[in-house]
Amino acid sequence: MTDTLSAYSLVAIYSAMAIYLFAFIAFTLDLAKRSATPVVAAAAQSMKTVTARVGQVSSIGRLTSAGGSTAVLDRPPVPPIVPSAKPRASRFERVAFSLTILGWLLHLVGTVLRGVAAHRVPWANMFEFSLTASVIIVGVFIVVQLWQNLRFLGAYITGFALIVLGFGTVGFYVNVIPLPPALQSYWLIIHVFVATLGTAFFAIGAGLSLVQIIQSRREANRFANLRFLDTFPNSVALENMAYRVIVVGFVFWTFTLMAGAIWAEHAWGRYWGWDTKEVWTFIIWTIFAGYIHARATRGWRGSRSAVLAMVGFAAVMFNFTIVNLFFKGLHAYSGL
Repeated sequence: MTDTLSAYSLVAIYSAMAIYLFAFIAFTLDLAKRSATPVVAAAAQSMKTVTARVGQVSSIGRLTSAGGSTAVLDRPPVPPIVPSAKPRASRFERVAFSLTILGWLLHLVGTVLRGVAAHRVPWANMFEFSLTASVIIVGVFIVVQLWQNLRFLGAYITGFALIVLGFGTVGFYVNVIPLPPALQSYWLIIHVFVATLGTAFFAIGAGLSLVQIIQSRREANRFANLRFLDTFPNSVALENMAYRVIVVGFVFWTFTLMAGAIWAEHAWGRYWGWDTKEVWTFIIWTIFAGYIHARATRGWRGSRSAVLAMVGFAAVMFNFTIVNLFFKGLHAYSGL
């Protein structure tokens, strides 16, 4: 039964990867369509402006006197035409987002089946980390749409999920194995799940920060060929969105640090032991605490805060990959 469920789990995961690939392609095509949109919009706006001016000239009445002279009667100018601030989603975007939801559902089924096959939560080794982390990241991206339209990050999110799942299934797949004694605790559910939630928000924040840097260059008359950026929020709005998302991730990461210390006391009899994994978790917390503090009190704005957010997410990825695989310590089982 365990082998059967594991096989079904892999089928669902591979199916999700295929759908994510099509979603990535559709999101990329949407970006290409956005590149043409500003040009068409500018031409349409120019035509509207010309029409408005013609209408304004024709609205100037002429009164003819008995002597044949004319008098011009001025009328109030025609108000300027304001273009729509929220363009409609393209067909490619709608298809891509629908495919993302479908791929995520299959991804979730595959992750749950892995957990059922193992009779535990599915995040005890690198393969299971890749399944759970990527399904939570895509899930958070989908749920965030209820608060803010971030579909312009769709290619980034689906591409990231594809890479994580690809490395996880090809490089780190293992059959279902029993948990090491140190992991046989309810803290495994709490600690790792909350850490992955924090990672999901950090990933979205890093994507927004990357787009913010590119958008700021665009606003400074660089990257003039990236016309699709005209359909994105401006750099200030992107920075504010990234800040709010990262603050949520920081709250989760703070709880992760605290829960890890409590679990360490239960498992090893001490709250802190300078294990490599513990040190890097604290380094990540320090980076994002510095990001929030510098932006709130030092007035860090623009590219400096965006770069710091991206450095923090790079540290998170380093912690979940390099530290797990190549550093010795009490958390070496996470690289199984």
